[in-house]
Amino acid sequence: MASLQTSPLLCPSSSSSKKIHAAIHVPKLPRFQPNFSVPKIPTRDLVEDMNIRDAFPNTVSIEKSITTRPIDVKSCNSSANVVNSQLYAILEAVSDRVEMHANIGEQRDNWNTLLLNSINMITLTASTLAGVAAIGGAGVPLLALKLSSALLFSAATGMLLFMNKIQPSQLAEEQRNAARLFRQLQSQIQTIIALRTPTQEDVKKVMASVLALDKAYPLPLLGAMLDKFPATFEPAVWWPENLFRETNKSNVGKQQYMKMEKNGWSEELEVEMRDVIQVVKRKDIEDYVRLGNLALKINKTLAISGPLLTGIAAIGSAFVGNGSWAAVVAVTAGALASTVTAFEHGGQVGMVFEMYRNCAGFFRGLEESIEGTLEEKDLQKRENGKLFEMKVALQLGRSLSQLRELARKSASSHTDGIEVDEFASKLF
Repeated sequence: MASLQTSPLLCPSSSSSKKIHAAIHVPKLPRFQPNFSVPKIPTRDLVEDMNIRDAFPNTVSIEKSITTRPIDVKSCNSSANVVNSQLYAILEAVSDRVEMHANIGEQRDNWNTLLLNSINMITLTASTLAGVAAIGGAGVPLLALKLSSALLFSAATGMLLFMNKIQPSQLAEEQRNAARLFRQLQSQIQTIIALRTPTQEDVKKVMASVLALDKAYPLPLLGAMLDKFPATFEPAVWWPENLFRETNKSNVGKQQYMKMEKNGWSEELEVEMRDVIQVVKRKDIEDYVRLGNLALKINKTLAISGPLLTGIAAIGSAFVGNGSWAAVVAVTAGALASTVTAFEHGGQVGMVFEMYRNCAGFFRGLEESIEGTLEEKDLQKRENGKLFEMKVALQLGRSLSQLRELARKSASSHTDGIEVDEFASKLF
C-alpha cells in the first residue's frame, strides 16, 4: 500500500517559507515467470531427413499418405476439366454452325426470289418478241426478233433446269431447320454443363449428334446435296443411329413394378406412353407421309413441265413467220411456262415438301425416343418418368391432362374398335 506524508499547508502571505513533501510508494509486482517452455522446432536439412527415412524403410509415413491425396484430387479435376473443355469446344462449333446455316439459308432464299423474277421476265419478254414478230409487217426485222425470242426461251430453259434441280426454296428450308436443330443442340449442351458434371459419354453423344446433323442437312451443293426428287418419300433423320435404343438386350423382359413409383415410372405411365405413340403412328406420321408423297408428285410434275414448255416455245419462235401456228405455240407455251414457274417456285412447293419431310421426321424421332426409353428395363437408367411425360406433352402441344385423355382414347379404340378422331400433335 502507498503511504502519504504531508506537512501543514502555509498560505503564501506567510513570511516563513515551508516546503511540502509528498511521496507515493508503489510496491513492485512480482515478475511473471511461466512454468512451461515452448519447445524448439527441430530443424534439419533435406539430406538428413532422407537419411532418417532410409534408416527406417518399414515404417509407414503419415505425411506421405496425406500428401498423396491432393494428387488424386488434382487428377480428377484434370479429367473433369478436359471433359468440360471438350464440351465447350463442341459448343463453339455448334454456335458457328448456327450462324453458317442461318446465313446460307437467307442467301438461298434470295436465290429463289432472284431466279424466279429473272426467269419470268425472260420468258415474258421472249413471248412478247415472238408475238411482235408474228404480227409485224414490212420493214420489221423478223430475223432479229425470231433469233432474240429463241435465245431468250433457250436461256430460260437452261435456268429452269438448274433451278428445278437445286430447288432453292427447299434448300432454304433445309438451312432453317438445321439452324433450329443446332440451336436446340446448343441449349442441350448448356443444360448439361449447368445441371451436372459432364462425362465422356456426354461428349460422345453430343459429337455424334453434331455429325448426324451435318449429314442430314449438308451445306455444299456439289456432291453432298440431298436428292430433291427421291423415288419415295422418307422422313428426315437428324439424330444418330440407335441414339434412343442403347439398351442391354440381356435385360429384355417384363419389368416388375412395386406399388410405389420408381424414378417417376409406373406401369400406368408406361401404358400411357405406348397408347400415345400408337396415335402418333396411326394419325400424325401416316398423314404427313401422305402429304409428303403428294407434294413430291406435284413438284416432279411442275419441275418437268416448266423447262418442257420453254423448250417448245423456243422451237416455235424459230418458225415464226412461216405460219400462224408457230407464233401461237411460242406465245402460248411461254405464257404457260411463266405460270408453271410462278406456281412452283413462287408457291415454294419444294419448301412445302421439305416441311412435310421434317414434320414426319419429328414424329419418327418422338416414336423412337419413347420406344427406346421403354425398352430400357433398368428404371434407374431411364430419364425421370414425370419429366419424360412432361417433355412428351410439350412436344405435342398438350397439357398433362390432355395427354392422358389422348392415351385413354387410344386405349378405348383397341377395345371398342373406334378410331381416335384427333391427331396427337396440336402444334402442327
